[in-house]
Amino acid sequence: MAAQPSSCFISSSNGWRGGVLSSYKRHLVVVRFSPSFPSHRLLPVSCKMRQRNSSSSQYKRQQPKKILPGQLPADANLQPNSVEESSSDNSNTDSIAILNQDAISNDAVDTTIVVEQPMKILPGQLPADANLQPNTVEESSSDNSKTDSIAILNQDAIYNDAVDTTIVVEQSNGKDSDDLTLLNEIKSPSLDADGGEQLSGVHLQDLIGMIRQAEKNIHLLNQARVRALEDLEKILGEKEALQGEINSLEMRLAETDARIRVAAQEKVQVELLENQLEGLQTELSSRSGTQENMHDIHDINPITRKSGVDILSKELNLLRTENMSLKDDLQALKVQVGNVKQTDQRMETMEKERLFLESSLKELESKLAVSQEDVSKLSTLKSECKNLWQKVEHLQELLDKATKQADQAILVLQQNQELRVKVDRLEESLEEANIYKLSSEKLQQYNELMQQKIKLLDLRLQRSDEEIRSYVQLYQESVGEFQETLDSLKEESKRRALDEPVDDMPWEFWSQILLMIDGWLLEKKILTEDAKLLREMTWKRDGRIRDAYMECKEKKEHEAIALFLKSTSSLTRAGLHVIHIAAEMAPVAKVGGLGDVLTGLSKALQKKGHLVEIILPKYDCMQYERIRDLRVLDLVVESYFDGRLFKNKIWVGTVEGLPVYFIEPHHPGNLFWRGQLYGENDDFKRFSFFSRAALELIFQAGKKPDIIHCHDWQTAFVAPLYWDIYAPKGLNSARICFTCHNFEYQGTAPASDLASCGLDVHHLNRPDRMQDHSSRDRVNPVKGAVVFSNIVTTVSPTYAQEVRTAEGGQGLHATLNSHSKKFVGILNGIDTDAWNPATDTFLKVQYSANDMEGKAENKEALRSHLRLSSADVQRPLVGCITRLVPQKGVHLIRHAIYRTLELGGQFVLLGSSPVPHIHREFEGIANHFQSHEHVRLILKYDESLSHIIYAASDLFIVPSIFEPCGLTQMIAMRYGSIPIARKTGGLNDSVFDIEDDAIPTQFRNGFTFLTPDERGVNDALERALNYYKNDSEGWRQLVEKDMNIDFSWDTSASQYVELYEKSVARARSSNRT
Repeated sequence: MAAQPSSCFISSSNGWRGGVLSSYKRHLVVVRFSPSFPSHRLLPVSCKMRQRNSSSSQYKRQQPKKILPGQLPADANLQPNSVEESSSDNSNTDSIAILNQDAISNDAVDTTIVVEQPMKILPGQLPADANLQPNTVEESSSDNSKTDSIAILNQDAIYNDAVDTTIVVEQSNGKDSDDLTLLNEIKSPSLDADGGEQLSGVHLQDLIGMIRQAEKNIHLLNQARVRALEDLEKILGEKEALQGEINSLEMRLAETDARIRVAAQEKVQVELLENQLEGLQTELSSRSGTQENMHDIHDINPITRKSGVDILSKELNLLRTENMSLKDDLQALKVQVGNVKQTDQRMETMEKERLFLESSLKELESKLAVSQEDVSKLSTLKSECKNLWQKVEHLQELLDKATKQADQAILVLQQNQELRVKVDRLEESLEEANIYKLSSEKLQQYNELMQQKIKLLDLRLQRSDEEIRSYVQLYQESVGEFQETLDSLKEESKRRALDEPVDDMPWEFWSQILLMIDGWLLEKKILTEDAKLLREMTWKRDGRIRDAYMECKEKKEHEAIALFLKSTSSLTRAGLHVIHIAAEMAPVAKVGGLGDVLTGLSKALQKKGHLVEIILPKYDCMQYERIRDLRVLDLVVESYFDGRLFKNKIWVGTVEGLPVYFIEPHHPGNLFWRGQLYGENDDFKRFSFFSRAALELIFQAGKKPDIIHCHDWQTAFVAPLYWDIYAPKGLNSARICFTCHNFEYQGTAPASDLASCGLDVHHLNRPDRMQDHSSRDRVNPVKGAVVFSNIVTTVSPTYAQEVRTAEGGQGLHATLNSHSKKFVGILNGIDTDAWNPATDTFLKVQYSANDMEGKAENKEALRSHLRLSSADVQRPLVGCITRLVPQKGVHLIRHAIYRTLELGGQFVLLGSSPVPHIHREFEGIANHFQSHEHVRLILKYDESLSHIIYAASDLFIVPSIFEPCGLTQMIAMRYGSIPIARKTGGLNDSVFDIEDDAIPTQFRNGFTFLTPDERGVNDALERALNYYKNDSEGWRQLVEKDMNIDFSWDTSASQYVELYEKSVARARSSNRT
């Protein structure tokens, strides 16, 4: 099916007359050229040899037949063009159409050029079977009318496989014009049903002829371009002449205006003279005089006056007439100026058209060059087509052979199938026969066995009767012995009842009693030995202590003390006495993970039967509502600092069932009344003061702990203070355990600052003690704690290995390696009581691993609270709760937000940043997504919201650059949120990739990546979201498995107890020797 080609008509003029195009002879030539084959690529060959039209999917054409040389297809349809022309009186129509090239194929050239001129058509130029029809011409004549037209080249639908040639001959002679359009459509060869491309000789000759004709048309275009430039120069000359005439007319108009102004002034003078004349007449009439004189005056003056007025009136009329003519001339000039402007506009349009024609000409030249290259390829294509036909015939032969073989194989298979059915039937019948045979043989054997068993049963019955008689006698004897033993056990249980621990009271109850006993001792109301006995009884949860406490509730203090002293008795040691000295404790004073670790570890040690006490600074910004029974003791502990003694007020209370001592210094610097825990310029001074005051409290209270456990650099001063100052004073029962939760924070300061707490700077500022690696004039509290502690721990095994390297040790790797025998990594746990989705009061709906329906409801509640979209309930929600510091991989968190959005998820971030530029950056991101339906950033810490985010999230991302332990991934798994974590530190010890074959299947619980870059995050995030979307059952099982993992402190606490006991045992053995 061929498309109706478009035409482009180009007209040129020989000159301009009065700003209007003059009539001139027109030359029209129409040429259409479309290559009939692709110009830059070979056709693909497949088994079926089928070609798809690559130019446009809108046009489908039937498979053409083979075309022999010298022939055209029998169904060639050559349609004429239609031209309608009309003219009107005294009118010249200049129409310039617009070139439309909306859809021009890269493989086609369709160019139409119309030059109106007489043209001869020689015989033999068109095929004999071409369908030629004359154009329909409608003409009307009028005086002096000419039609100048430039038609439009429209190439909206151009085929890659058609060559269309159209020659339009239009002869114009005066008023009459005869149009004849000759259409010659030559269809190109196309692929036949088997894919072979057939090219005929007639097409090649026609193609060469068309190329030559196009070159002639290019020459005609150049001539038309030259004529247009000549006309443009003439128009510009006429424009300059008109501008000169306009200037002269403007000067004449200015002169006329000046003359009118002079005439107006003269008229005013005449009126003044008339007024003066009237005044003289009245004056003369009042005077005495003769009537003759009066008559003379009257006779002379009117004549003079009348002649002057007439002259002036004539001149004025002449001026008015001249002014009117000037106005008419000016109006005519304005009309001419308008015509000139219109001519300028038309010239601009013609200039644009000229530029466009130049570009079209260049395109035509380039396409002609391409067509010439394509002609050179025709010979190679012919040879390729022949080879392809040979291959196709060969393949057809092979296909026929294969078809015959396949038919034979099908027949053989059918025969085999019938044989197989017969064999199956024979096998079934054979099996039935074997079954019958075996059943008869087994019956005979069974009968024989039954007879033998009957004989054996008879013998056993006889023996059993004899044994029963003997057993009855033994039973009667044993009953008597049992009764005697029972009586003795009852008496012994009564004796031991008083010594067994009581489990019906909470740990908070025993902590309150312990704090009460310590208060009596510090206030010197009981002796040290009595306090020690009462403390040990409380430690063992002795029932007598409970009874004494219940009995003395309504009694006076001295009566209660007497009652407690009566209950003392000889005691046996029940466990270890551990005192923690730290700067944080959850939930009353928490900044990071240290507070959670201290509370969780202390509660786990307490549950194992050990006495645990905690000493904290009394901050002004603590959550005092979380402290129970907070009270101040009636004593003052004095501690040394800056060369003098400072008083410290001691407060006691229970937090999470644990006894806690709060130290409030009476120092002029208000050390712990700053509105925040850390971040002050004098933090070194504040916490060195607190470390010495804590040891002073232990010393003055007469405590003899087994372990003093200090945490991070804020209380690292305890280790050197203990051995240099307090051990010589008699506080020498304890072993020092130091835990560094993050080696990035070491609290270095000038060495001179160390003297404030009473330590010897000269003695400690040495490379093997507290001297920092960065400078000889600075000391490092963490290094001092590593050197002077008996036990050094960190918060995960992997992190313990990382900090012993130069990259991860932050300058302490050499010290840690030299003390490696006492250095160990123990993975932190979480407080499973505080983080329990089955009892969490912050959640809208509680749930568990056995009933996870509540997780979806919490997800919906969070979306509603944060105004996120709930349109797709299955859309995955990614959570992140963290401090926004470089350690946590803030650039990866930022990337994860946008990547989650691209992958069709939602993202919620909860956290704040102490770093100003990071805080500003995430504020900008939060503002950008403020009203977004799938992303929300909350730049603060909110305890209740954190619980809801853990419960609502499907995935939880922790992309830390380094992570000593990390608790968020454990809490997330506890709440059924699958972690996406980087393989570093504690993350590497708690999160194992589900696709890691090196890890046993039962331990795989999340998604991990190694490299801290965007590619690593993308890989883990994409795998996680794909798993969530594509395997709902597998995801549910993974969530259930993660929720059942035991991340409690029980295992970690047991490891700490083992370290404590080994260190204490070594100390006692060394003391005995």
